[in-house]
Amino acid sequence: MMVSHYNQFLVVMSFIVAILAAYTALNMAGRISISSTKAARLWLVGGSLSMGIGIWAMHFIGMLAMEMPFTLSYDLSITGVSMLIALGASLFALWLVSRSRLSRVSLLAGASVMGCGIAAMHYTGMAAMHIQPGIRWNLWWVALSVVIAFSASVAALWLTFRLRQLTSGQAALLRIGAAIIMGIAIAGMHYTGMMAADFPHGSHATERGVDSNWLAILVTVVTLSILGITLLVSLFDARLQARTSLLASSLAEANRELAQLALHDTLTRLPNRVLLEDRLAQAVSKAQQENSGFALMYMDLDGFKAVNDAWGHDTGDRLLIAVTERLTQHLKGQYTLARIGGDEFVLLAETAAPDDAASLASSLVQAIAEPFTISPCEAMVTLSIGIALWPHDGETPRELMFNADAAMYHTKHNGRNGYHFFQPSMNALAQTQLQLMNDLWQAEARNELRLLYQPKFQAPSGPAIGFEALLRWQHPQRGLLTPDVFLPLAEKTGVIVSIGNWVLNEACRQLSEWRDAGHTDWSMSVNLSAVQFEQPALIDNVVDCLSRHRIPPEMLILEVTETTAMSDPDESVRLLTELTTLGVKASIDDFGTGYSSLLYLKRLPASELKIDRAFVNELRADGEDATIVSAIIALARTLNLRVVAEGVETPEQQTFLTELGCHTLQGYLLGKPLDPHAIANIVKNEPQRLIDPVHASEKSFSIQPEVE
Repeated sequence: MMVSHYNQFLVVMSFIVAILAAYTALNMAGRISISSTKAARLWLVGGSLSMGIGIWAMHFIGMLAMEMPFTLSYDLSITGVSMLIALGASLFALWLVSRSRLSRVSLLAGASVMGCGIAAMHYTGMAAMHIQPGIRWNLWWVALSVVIAFSASVAALWLTFRLRQLTSGQAALLRIGAAIIMGIAIAGMHYTGMMAADFPHGSHATERGVDSNWLAILVTVVTLSILGITLLVSLFDARLQARTSLLASSLAEANRELAQLALHDTLTRLPNRVLLEDRLAQAVSKAQQENSGFALMYMDLDGFKAVNDAWGHDTGDRLLIAVTERLTQHLKGQYTLARIGGDEFVLLAETAAPDDAASLASSLVQAIAEPFTISPCEAMVTLSIGIALWPHDGETPRELMFNADAAMYHTKHNGRNGYHFFQPSMNALAQTQLQLMNDLWQAEARNELRLLYQPKFQAPSGPAIGFEALLRWQHPQRGLLTPDVFLPLAEKTGVIVSIGNWVLNEACRQLSEWRDAGHTDWSMSVNLSAVQFEQPALIDNVVDCLSRHRIPPEMLILEVTETTAMSDPDESVRLLTELTTLGVKASIDDFGTGYSSLLYLKRLPASELKIDRAFVNELRADGEDATIVSAIIALARTLNLRVVAEGVETPEQQTFLTELGCHTLQGYLLGKPLDPHAIANIVKNEPQRLIDPVHASEKSFSIQPEVE
């Protein structure tokens, strides 16, 4: 037997190629398992080529590492067949481990196919040698090499399947360790197979071959290049996919947050009106299909405003959160608890009978009646509930809401701190309110909204320096309605935003008309509701109206109540700052009736304070109201603000307010709210009424039953 030796460098290179091929297989299996169907097929084909070439190259380098007394040469066709066998075995292995399950039977069967494929590749490659006489084989070593090939295949398939979907840093270390084990096993099978080959004395090559050292280097470089490029592409794709996954995750999280903000109350995290209406519509649909019922409870906190006014909005907000938590603790089963504004909550609950609804309402009333410890105070509030049952008290969501609301007001009018079911006796009021709300939705489209304008005079008696726009509704059946009748409905239904935008636009249009007539020194005051003040589009709407009607910004005064301005002081400062930066003036309306922080009041970029009529009605020199008005005027003077007093109805009030330092007076004594046509007639026929109303016609002193 001829003695052969091995080139140690090439042996080491064969082990490196085997380990790198094993790592490529592990990495490709991971890419296949997490890719889409089309991409997975590409990774399967590409991975099979890289892995197959790597295993075949390890085998070929191992054969070239064997140094013989003569130069070996190989049959190209048989060598090519051995490579195809390696590619086929690799394709089968990657396909097997990319499946969702790998049972024990599948593992053993697959290992048998793969082990036979590796052995066939090895012995086919050996058969490609051009040598005479032929190789003698030691069957024991051959059998041992096949066993090793089978064992290596079992280990390779199992490790590849187990590690394919791991992506952590620890997984990378596990893959490297597994690749080393698999590479050593594959190389071990090869060199065991080489031990099975005996070369008789006198063996020689039948054809002159290529220098084995150069061929080994070429195969090694090409193989390492292929495996390296494959791994780099895989790692780049993995990083790109990780970034894509992170971006998709961030986008999904952002969408969830937007949905949360759009459908939930920002303070209590409860569903808001939009989500409640959707849930209520679903409940009606489900009840119709299943012939079942449910209860709708309209709830309002009694005494909340007193806590809010006495301790501030921060304490009020924390009280609302505490109320929410206490209500939620007493609710079980299928329900939707929503906050629809202020201290109003609505509960949609599945109930089998009215008694169940009554029991639930009673437990909620008792729960809220317990004191709340809200630093720095112990707050006491109670709960008034109105209950409407479907379908007895309304077949549509809108009817149910209004009937439950009517029942809640019935509870309030009958002592509060309790609950009442909707009764037919309440139906007239509920239907009236429902009809009024339906009409209100169409009032703007039907051109039923009107603006009256009350003049504002420079103290003590003129001239008129501007007007305040006052909203009225010319109802086709009920006549001219004042805001106290319909604005609460408008705020509950959300139509207040559309109405507020109409008022702003119409007031600017009228001011533009007066300016065209020569009254360029008149200003226009427009009241902003709390809901309108919170709209993101407020600034854009104001800018659009000023531009459309060519109004100088300083001639528009936007009035915001003290309570609205202080509900979110930081946001109010931001909004009013933006408005005043445009040139628009800001006025704090109903000053003295709400809860103010002088720190925030100092920061508000307002130009005037309006003293509420409640302090003017009983104004006397020796009364408490006079003290309050004096303090307000002194405060305004310190903050460099103009003072407007509304509700002036007597000459005594006019004189006293002027002496205290009021800059502007407004009230029935000087001028009642008028429509534009009446103002045009006064300008034409009685201009003195807008210059010195106190000495004008006695008509100006008549107090009309008109609500300002």
